[in-house]
Amino acid sequence: MATLNRLRKFFTHEGAPAARIKPLAQLERSVMSCLLWESEFYEDGQTIGQRIADLVKAIPAADVARVAIQAKEEMRLRHVPLLLARELMRTKEGRAQAKGLFGRIVLRPDDITEFLSIYWKDNKDEPLAKQVKRWLGDTFRKFDEYQLAKYNGGGKAVKLRDALRITRPKPASLDQSELWRKLVKGELATPDTWEVELSKGGDKKAAWTRLLGEGKLGGLAMLRNVRNMTQAGVGDEEIRAGLREVKLGRLLPINFIASARHNPRFEPELEAKFFECFAGREPLVGKTVILVDVSGSMAARLSARSEMTRMDVACSLAVIGREMFGDLRVFTFSNDLVEVPGRRGFALRDAITSSQPHGGTELGKAIESLPARDRLIVITDEQSHDPVPQMKGYMINVASARNGVGYGQWLHINGWSDKVLDYIVKYEATQG
Repeated sequence: MATLNRLRKFFTHEGAPAARIKPLAQLERSVMSCLLWESEFYEDGQTIGQRIADLVKAIPAADVARVAIQAKEEMRLRHVPLLLARELMRTKEGRAQAKGLFGRIVLRPDDITEFLSIYWKDNKDEPLAKQVKRWLGDTFRKFDEYQLAKYNGGGKAVKLRDALRITRPKPASLDQSELWRKLVKGELATPDTWEVELSKGGDKKAAWTRLLGEGKLGGLAMLRNVRNMTQAGVGDEEIRAGLREVKLGRLLPINFIASARHNPRFEPELEAKFFECFAGREPLVGKTVILVDVSGSMAARLSARSEMTRMDVACSLAVIGREMFGDLRVFTFSNDLVEVPGRRGFALRDAITSSQPHGGTELGKAIESLPARDRLIVITDEQSHDPVPQMKGYMINVASARNGVGYGQWLHINGWSDKVLDYIVKYEATQG
């Protein structure tokens, strides 16, 4: 009979030999660029979600909790940290992490209800573990009336008042007790948000102008609604003033690129704010090469409702890299290796995306053809078609596919926020 005693080999979706990695590394690559249950180019969302759930069982609970917090705070992902928390709550070891976990991954009131929806996804009758009741309930204390009212509506199966009744947290004061009573009774003051204001059906121009003037728009709301303001007839100067007031918060680099794509006349202001938000990193010396994957898989949308792609993610990181590395050359790879002009800002994004057709993924060939350098940074989904040589360099993975090539001598980094570039700075600082 045929022997079963053979070392299993791993391959990328495009056929290149992939690294054999431990469960924790598998979890990190599956999580750090994951929009939960959204399909990617090579794998459907359910497959990725199930793999994440399965991996949690094979990893120490403290490590899973660390990954969840990192995904929330550094990669600014919303839902996948909640899935990790739910899977942790299935075991005694995992429930022991609840005290330090929920306070870090619940940043908005509706994170509470989203977690409960995930918790009951497979069994609506499953009771909450006592650790969930206590520590998830405690997160209610973080939120004021405006925040609770803002996220207390819609046709959601689990509402905030349901979560409050089930978790039964103890109020810290009489005022908090009264606030929670109003939440349960439906007596919270209507929040002054752009959604509420626009739903009234009044003069949209006046509504947007007032919200802008009073600073009532958060950063993401501002970036996403520039086009709506323009269509409503809001003055250019009012919009520019609003853009100047945008704070980084939990914004991602691609949020600025998305806004600029739809609002080309405000691109100078958006680009200036992009630089302001993602500046402040110590420049690194030496000759640096950034190699950006522009293959067909990178051109796939991030989600069913988004026009943004993983190529946009890669471009946004390259744009920040342009400011970090003084002696920098940027190349793209697909079927060929192409050097792009030494532009900065959003012009660099345009040069990258138009550099060549978005076809194959010949990463190995591209790396072997690069010029001499002190530092190589590859930004890719790692699904190479050809073998990738082992060498010292940084492999930034911006997708969730099961297998990848950037291990061994490569320093592997997962994620799509600007924080992935901070890891390079910190790593080199430790090398003396």
